[in-house]
Amino acid sequence: MSALGGVPQLPAEFLDALSGLRKAGRRSEIRLAEIPAPARLAPFAVALGAEVFESSPTSPTPPHGPARLLVPAPEPEELATGRFILLYDPEGSEVWNGRFRIVTYIRAQLEPDMGNDALLGSVAWTWLVEALANHGARHHSTGGTATRILSESYGSLEDRADTIDIELRASWTPETADVRRHLEAWSEMVCTFAGLPPLSAGVAHLPHRRS
Repeated sequence: MSALGGVPQLPAEFLDALSGLRKAGRRSEIRLAEIPAPARLAPFAVALGAEVFESSPTSPTPPHGPARLLVPAPEPEELATGRFILLYDPEGSEVWNGRFRIVTYIRAQLEPDMGNDALLGSVAWTWLVEALANHGARHHSTGGTATRILSESYGSLEDRADTIDIELRASWTPETADVRRHLEAWSEMVCTFAGLPPLSAGVAHLPHRRS
Protein backbone atom coordinates (compact mmCIF):
# COMPACT_ATOMS: atom_id res chain seq x y z
CA MET A 1 0.00 0.00 0.00
CA SER A 2 1.31 3.44 -0.86
CA ALA A 3 2.55 5.34 2.16
CA LEU A 4 2.06 8.69 0.46
CA GLY A 5 -1.56 7.79 -0.18
CA GLY A 6 -2.20 7.98 3.54
CA VAL A 7 -2.94 5.03 5.84
CA PRO A 8 -5.09 5.56 8.97
CA GLN A 9 -2.98 3.09 11.03
CA LEU A 10 0.17 5.14 10.68
CA PRO A 11 1.28 7.36 13.60
CA ALA A 12 -0.05 10.90 13.37
CA GLU A 13 3.45 12.41 13.38
CA PHE A 14 4.50 10.24 10.44
CA LEU A 15 1.28 11.12 8.59
CA ASP A 16 2.11 14.81 9.05
CA ALA A 17 5.54 14.17 7.54
CA LEU A 18 4.00 12.38 4.55
CA SER A 19 1.65 15.31 4.03
CA GLY A 20 4.65 17.61 3.87
CA LEU A 21 6.31 15.43 1.23
CA ARG A 22 3.18 15.59 -0.93
CA LYS A 23 3.25 19.40 -0.77
CA ALA A 24 6.92 19.73 -1.71
CA GLY A 25 7.65 21.80 -4.81
CA ARG A 26 10.17 20.76 -7.43
CA ARG A 27 11.51 21.71 -10.84
CA SER A 28 9.65 20.39 -13.87
CA GLU A 29 12.75 18.55 -15.13
CA ILE A 30 12.77 16.08 -12.22
CA ARG A 31 10.49 13.06 -12.03
CA LEU A 32 9.62 11.80 -8.55
CA ALA A 33 7.83 8.54 -7.87
CA GLU A 34 7.28 6.43 -4.79
CA ILE A 35 9.39 3.26 -4.71
CA PRO A 36 9.52 0.34 -2.24
CA ALA A 37 10.96 1.50 1.07
CA PRO A 38 13.51 -0.54 3.03
CA ALA A 39 11.75 -2.68 5.60
CA ARG A 40 14.48 -3.21 8.22
CA LEU A 41 15.83 0.27 8.84
CA ALA A 42 12.88 1.63 10.82
CA PRO A 43 9.33 0.70 11.88
CA PHE A 44 7.96 3.16 9.31
CA ALA A 45 9.51 4.40 6.07
CA VAL A 46 8.71 5.92 2.71
CA ALA A 47 11.02 6.14 -0.30
CA LEU A 48 11.02 8.27 -3.44
CA GLY A 49 13.01 7.70 -6.60
CA ALA A 50 14.14 10.63 -8.75
CA GLU A 51 15.20 10.85 -12.38
CA VAL A 52 16.29 13.83 -14.44
CA PHE A 53 16.24 13.48 -18.22
CA GLU A 54 17.56 15.74 -20.93
CA SER A 55 14.88 17.17 -23.19
CA SER A 56 14.44 15.03 -26.30
CA PRO A 57 15.73 16.66 -29.49
CA THR A 58 13.09 17.48 -32.06
CA SER A 59 13.49 16.70 -35.75
CA PRO A 60 13.46 19.82 -37.99
CA THR A 61 11.48 17.97 -40.66
CA PRO A 62 9.39 15.25 -39.00
CA PRO A 63 8.25 12.55 -41.42
CA HIS A 64 4.60 12.23 -42.34
CA GLY A 65 2.34 9.33 -43.16
CA PRO A 66 3.58 5.72 -42.88
CA ALA A 67 7.20 6.94 -42.75
CA ARG A 68 6.64 8.13 -39.19
CA LEU A 69 6.44 4.49 -38.08
CA LEU A 70 9.93 3.81 -39.45
CA VAL A 71 11.61 6.60 -37.48
CA PRO A 72 11.97 5.74 -33.78
CA ALA A 73 11.41 8.54 -31.31
CA PRO A 74 14.71 9.73 -29.79
CA GLU A 75 15.33 8.40 -26.30
CA PRO A 76 15.90 11.15 -23.71
CA GLU A 77 19.28 10.97 -22.00
CA GLU A 78 19.25 10.28 -18.28
CA LEU A 79 21.32 12.92 -16.51
CA ALA A 80 20.95 11.96 -12.85
CA THR A 81 19.16 9.55 -10.55
CA GLY A 82 18.57 9.47 -6.83
CA ARG A 83 16.67 8.12 -3.85
CA PHE A 84 15.13 9.95 -0.89
CA ILE A 85 14.14 7.80 2.09
CA LEU A 86 12.33 9.05 5.17
CA LEU A 87 12.62 6.79 8.21
CA TYR A 88 10.51 7.09 11.37
CA ASP A 89 10.76 5.39 14.75
CA PRO A 90 8.12 6.53 17.28
CA GLU A 91 10.45 5.46 20.11
CA GLY A 92 13.30 7.54 18.79
CA SER A 93 16.81 6.38 17.94
CA GLU A 94 20.04 7.14 19.81
CA VAL A 95 21.94 6.72 16.53
CA TRP A 96 19.74 9.28 14.74
CA ASN A 97 19.35 11.51 17.80
CA GLY A 98 15.65 11.85 16.92
CA ARG A 99 12.56 10.04 15.66
CA PHE A 100 13.10 10.86 11.96
CA ARG A 101 16.05 10.18 9.71
CA ILE A 102 16.49 11.10 6.04
CA VAL A 103 18.74 8.89 3.90
CA THR A 104 19.60 10.02 0.36
CA TYR A 105 21.56 8.98 -2.70
CA ILE A 106 22.41 10.86 -5.91
CA ARG A 107 24.39 9.64 -8.93
CA ALA A 108 25.33 11.38 -12.17
CA GLN A 109 27.89 10.96 -14.94
CA LEU A 110 30.26 13.88 -15.41
CA GLU A 111 32.46 15.35 -18.05
CA PRO A 112 35.97 13.87 -17.73
CA ASP A 113 37.66 17.15 -16.83
CA MET A 114 35.19 17.76 -14.00
CA GLY A 115 35.32 14.17 -12.79
CA ASN A 116 39.09 14.34 -12.35
CA ASP A 117 38.87 17.32 -9.99
CA ALA A 118 40.25 16.19 -6.62
CA LEU A 119 37.97 18.68 -4.84
CA LEU A 120 34.78 17.40 -6.47
CA GLY A 121 33.65 15.40 -3.43
CA SER A 122 34.04 18.25 -0.97
CA VAL A 123 32.33 20.66 -3.37
CA ALA A 124 29.36 18.30 -3.82
CA TRP A 125 29.06 17.93 -0.04
CA THR A 126 29.20 21.68 0.44
CA TRP A 127 26.40 22.15 -2.10
CA LEU A 128 24.18 19.71 -0.22
CA VAL A 129 24.75 21.54 3.07
CA GLU A 130 24.08 24.87 1.38
CA ALA A 131 20.92 23.56 -0.32
CA LEU A 132 19.51 22.50 3.06
CA ALA A 133 20.41 25.88 4.56
CA ASN A 134 18.95 27.84 1.62
CA HIS A 135 15.64 25.99 1.95
CA GLY A 136 15.48 26.44 5.70
CA ALA A 137 15.62 22.67 6.25
CA ARG A 138 16.83 22.59 9.85
CA HIS A 139 18.76 19.44 10.69
CA HIS A 140 21.58 17.88 12.71
CA SER A 141 23.68 14.69 12.91
CA THR A 142 24.61 14.94 9.25
CA GLY A 143 26.93 12.40 7.62
CA GLY A 144 27.77 11.08 4.22
CA THR A 145 30.28 10.11 1.55
CA ALA A 146 31.09 11.38 -1.94
CA THR A 147 32.60 8.88 -4.38
CA ARG A 148 34.05 9.19 -7.86
CA ILE A 149 33.67 6.05 -10.01
CA LEU A 150 35.78 5.46 -13.12
CA SER A 151 34.32 2.94 -15.59
CA GLU A 152 36.68 1.50 -18.21
CA SER A 153 35.65 -0.93 -20.95
CA TYR A 154 37.68 -3.82 -22.38
CA GLY A 155 37.39 -6.65 -24.89
CA SER A 156 34.34 -6.41 -27.11
CA LEU A 157 33.39 -3.18 -25.32
CA GLU A 158 36.75 -1.44 -25.69
CA ASP A 159 35.29 1.07 -28.16
CA ARG A 160 33.20 2.57 -25.39
CA ALA A 161 34.55 5.77 -23.92
CA ASP A 162 35.64 5.82 -20.28
CA THR A 163 33.11 7.44 -17.96
CA ILE A 164 33.33 9.08 -14.55
CA ASP A 165 30.36 9.11 -12.16
CA ILE A 166 29.86 11.02 -8.94
CA GLU A 167 27.85 9.43 -6.13
CA LEU A 168 26.74 11.27 -3.03
CA ARG A 169 25.27 9.31 -0.13
CA ALA A 170 24.09 11.41 2.79
CA SER A 171 21.83 11.20 5.81
CA TRP A 172 20.66 13.63 8.44
CA THR A 173 18.09 14.09 11.17
CA PRO A 174 15.41 16.75 10.58
CA GLU A 175 14.64 18.82 13.64
CA THR A 176 10.86 18.66 13.11
CA ALA A 177 8.29 16.52 11.31
CA ASP A 178 7.99 19.22 8.63
CA VAL A 179 10.20 17.52 6.01
CA ARG A 180 8.85 19.35 2.95
CA ARG A 181 11.82 21.71 2.81
CA HIS A 182 14.21 18.77 3.06
CA LEU A 183 12.74 17.10 -0.03
CA GLU A 184 12.80 20.40 -1.91
CA ALA A 185 16.48 20.93 -1.04
CA TRP A 186 17.38 17.40 -2.07
CA SER A 187 15.43 17.69 -5.35
CA GLU A 188 17.42 20.83 -6.11
CA MET A 189 20.63 18.88 -5.54
CA VAL A 190 19.59 16.14 -7.98
CA CYS A 191 19.05 18.80 -10.66
CA THR A 192 22.43 20.33 -9.80
CA PHE A 193 24.11 16.96 -10.27
CA ALA A 194 22.30 16.65 -13.61
CA GLY A 195 24.01 19.83 -14.77
CA LEU A 196 20.82 21.84 -15.15
CA PRO A 197 21.31 25.62 -15.10
CA PRO A 198 20.44 26.97 -11.64
CA LEU A 199 17.19 28.83 -11.17
CA SER A 200 18.96 31.39 -8.99
CA ALA A 201 21.71 33.59 -10.36
CA GLY A 202 25.22 33.03 -9.10
CA VAL A 203 24.85 29.35 -8.19
CA ALA A 204 27.39 26.97 -9.70
CA HIS A 205 26.38 23.60 -11.13
CA LEU A 206 27.95 20.34 -12.23
CA PRO A 207 28.34 19.98 -16.02
CA HIS A 208 26.75 16.71 -17.18
CA ARG A 209 28.37 14.29 -19.59
CA ARG A 210 28.88 15.15 -23.23
CA SER A 211 26.81 13.30 -25.79
